[in-house]
Amino acid sequence: MSLQFELCPGRMIGGSHPCFIIAEIGQNHQGDIEIAKKMIKMAKDCGADCAKFQKSELECKFSKRALERPYNSKHSWGKTYGDHKRHLEFSHDQYRELKRYAEDIGIFLTASGMDEMAVEFLHELDVPFFKVASCDANNFPYLEKTARKGRPMVISTGMQSMETIRRVYKTVKEHNHKFTLLQCTSAYPLDPKEVNLSVIRKYQEEFPDVPIGYSGHEKGIYITVAAVAMGAKVVERHVTLDKTWKGNDHEASLEPSELAELVRAIRLVETAMGSPVKQMLPCEKTCHDKLGKSVIAKVKIPKGTVLSLDMFAVKVGEPKGIPPEHMQQLVGKKIKVDVEEDDSILADMIE
Repeated sequence: MSLQFELCPGRMIGGSHPCFIIAEIGQNHQGDIEIAKKMIKMAKDCGADCAKFQKSELECKFSKRALERPYNSKHSWGKTYGDHKRHLEFSHDQYRELKRYAEDIGIFLTASGMDEMAVEFLHELDVPFFKVASCDANNFPYLEKTARKGRPMVISTGMQSMETIRRVYKTVKEHNHKFTLLQCTSAYPLDPKEVNLSVIRKYQEEFPDVPIGYSGHEKGIYITVAAVAMGAKVVERHVTLDKTWKGNDHEASLEPSELAELVRAIRLVETAMGSPVKQMLPCEKTCHDKLGKSVIAKVKIPKGTVLSLDMFAVKVGEPKGIPPEHMQQLVGKKIKVDVEEDDSILADMIE
């Protein structure tokens, strides 16, 4: 398996490719398709690569009793949990409409398939990749069936142990080499103490042939930017048009100005990551010409003298002479000319 692959048509991830930024709309659209379209457009305008939803076939995801239980939360859209979820769930035709809209404005669209039947629909919808929610990361029949379809997969890993994630890696890799693992902690909003960005490093060590990413539920953008600096190749953040709206996810979501700033910050950090080759760069020449130090004669050195360290000082000299890192190489060599105290020692003065 390659550390880089095509996640969406024409869009590679991993390696030196830019971080892929997913704007997770989820169900923050309030069950209104026009709001959903505004959020897709917002994600596009802010520079995200993909707008993502959550698709469920409710009778496949929940038991009958789970759907019938009373739901009295301030975030409820109905008397029962089933009524609440049905209010927020778009139909197949509405998803087709949303996908056409996303294509028209030029942004990728996908969804988390929250059950096996939802995955079947998303496969029919021809989404560019499957998103696996944390709640299905230990659902191995689901993982195997999804992997067998051959589409790239982005797998969140909240609520799981390292032992489980090793099994996830082996299970998916057996059928599909195009997948990513995202470090995630499933709490909304997420306390920074529980983020555990260090898991990114652990995943990179354990799964060196898989691009690693981050799905964040914290407030603000700083932690997600740090994840990119640590090598995250995919990041996912929930987004909203208004954090005060009804719904559990809004408080941990980014409003448009925050999403735009996150994208700018990620692209700036990627630029700043630069090259691992350490060398003096052309942009440093001005500073070096002004402040770079040279080997200077600490005392007057007559012509023919065999040089020793006690004859040298290091100062900003004029003209610029031999760099200090080469000073040791001068020891034992003869000087060809008289050098006055405090003068630069130049390369052409040495035999």
